[in-house]
Amino acid sequence: MTPPPPPAAPLRADCIGDSAGGLTFDVAARGNAGAPLLVLRRRAADALDAPDGAGETVSLPLAPAAAGRLRAALPSSVSLPEGRWDAYALLSGGEPRRLVPGVTDLRSLAERTPSGLLGHVAVRIPYATRQGNLTVRSWLRAPHAEAVELRLASGGLTVRGRVYGTQLVPGADAELRARPGGGAGGEDGGGIRRVHVTSERTEFAFTVPYEGLAPGVWDLWLRPAGAAGPVVRLARLLDDVADKNPVTFPRARVRTPRGPVEAGPCYTRDNDLSLTVSPLDADA
Repeated sequence: MTPPPPPAAPLRADCIGDSAGGLTFDVAARGNAGAPLLVLRRRAADALDAPDGAGETVSLPLAPAAAGRLRAALPSSVSLPEGRWDAYALLSGGEPRRLVPGVTDLRSLAERTPSGLLGHVAVRIPYATRQGNLTVRSWLRAPHAEAVELRLASGGLTVRGRVYGTQLVPGADAELRARPGGGAGGEDGGGIRRVHVTSERTEFAFTVPYEGLAPGVWDLWLRPAGAAGPVVRLARLLDDVADKNPVTFPRARVRTPRGPVEAGPCYTRDNDLSLTVSPLDADA
């Protein structure tokens, strides 16, 4: 009985980010007949906003770059809707093969400061999945409120940031929204808290006092035009970290009318900024 052929070796792709937000993929594979492609497929859970399934696949031509290397470019001018995009190589005469990450150089992304003139912020960060495969996390925010710095104090959190694609007015404020099901509605039913914002041109700052926040999860939003204007989710996107959810911050213990709580910032799976408030034993 003939033994089955050994599985094909995984195809590795080196990724380099540029200061404009584009990516270059160098795939360890030789060019062959036909038109090889690098294929990005948006995961179904992230493609619910795509009409009739449109926009779920982006194909980029792979061209010979060096001996045993094929190169594809994803410039910042090519739209990549927000979500997680799994990377494949489609070589002639075969099925798409999942790519695994090789050498990744994202130093330019960590130093990037978009101009904001386009009215939106587009961010693409390649990363390794739990299975070791290559995926690109894409964000497309219009407008965008970037959390540049978090300063932790015993009684609250100070956030400094910058807006893109919008302007700040003297009446700008920040808004804390109790997440549905997060238990932060409070006995008085107040699921929204507003905080005064100081601003200068595109930069803003505000401080959230922990006292008075009911236990639960509070999501942070910015109202650049004040109470009558649109709200913008606060997030930290302009660096080279695809998933900040595991990042932990020091937590403060605060006594409130409802009893002692422990509070601190956290990032969601989408790198949005939130606060968690947890009740403590009265003797803590």
